[in-house]
Amino acid sequence: MKAAVYKKYGAPDVLSLTDVEIPSPKDDEVLLKVHAASINSWDWDMLTGVPYEYRLFSGLLRPKKANILGCDIAGRVEKVGRNVRNLNIGDEVYGDLSGGNWGGFAEYVCARESGLSLKPSKMSFEEAAATPQAALLALQAFQMKNEIKQGSSILINGGCGGVGTFAIQIAKTFGAKITAVDSTEKLEAMSFLGADHVIDYRKNDFTKNGEHYDFILDVRSNRSIFAYKRALSSNGIYASVGGKTSSILQLALLGPLIKKKDNKTLTLVLHKPNKGLNIINELFESGKVKPVIDKCFPLSEITEAFWYFGKGCFKGKVVITVD
Repeated sequence: MKAAVYKKYGAPDVLSLTDVEIPSPKDDEVLLKVHAASINSWDWDMLTGVPYEYRLFSGLLRPKKANILGCDIAGRVEKVGRNVRNLNIGDEVYGDLSGGNWGGFAEYVCARESGLSLKPSKMSFEEAAATPQAALLALQAFQMKNEIKQGSSILINGGCGGVGTFAIQIAKTFGAKITAVDSTEKLEAMSFLGADHVIDYRKNDFTKNGEHYDFILDVRSNRSIFAYKRALSSNGIYASVGGKTSSILQLALLGPLIKKKDNKTLTLVLHKPNKGLNIINELFESGKVKPVIDKCFPLSEITEAFWYFGKGCFKGKVVITVD
């Protein structure tokens, strides 16, 4: 089978479309014919080896072995392990493989049954591949404290990326008042998705404009913890879905102190792969949530797809299609 393999860290040019053996499913796994996969920031970080702390898991100087990236996948079941009970050959499924061996940028991949969900019939393979990680990071952030109510004031920093586009739509189902932040060329798209207010981060720093928010979902994590605290309302919640190690350490060390002193919660969302996909399925089937796909690239053009992703100009998700 063809797979996008990388043997050293670096720019997208280190990816090579290579012939490798089709994997065999373990007892609790299925073999999938991949029809689509999507690029996430984790793929970019693991490809480039930056931030460097990622190398503690994958190899300090170079990946420990030839790796195949890609965790958000959609495909059709080709084989089932002997302990698989709920999936059958021919089922169309999707899921996030980041809790396992990844490998989605290939013609075939093995995945645990527990990490997959049946794809809604009206959801295309491309839409399915664009959904799991981004949608669930947004959903799990909003579920942390279960305090999003009708009229809650929510700000989404990085509102036009994968997580952000889902977050706007999910927040809308709660009846929240949504402010979304991103670059000039993305403001119209965020308004179309349902944001009540949009902010161009190049022209307006939302942590200094005097506004306060009940909930801040941060995809960028590009300011200090004290700036975010300033933008929170009394009893407000700040949730980061990632960022630099320095930002994560700030949250871990200073978050509890701020909570005790100011009663404002600042925390990191710990992603739980595939937990809540049933809710996303229901939102999709009811027409309340739909993945935003900026562009699709065939597997043969995966290097170009990563270069495009690295520019950061995309809206929603960048998808890889596999024939």
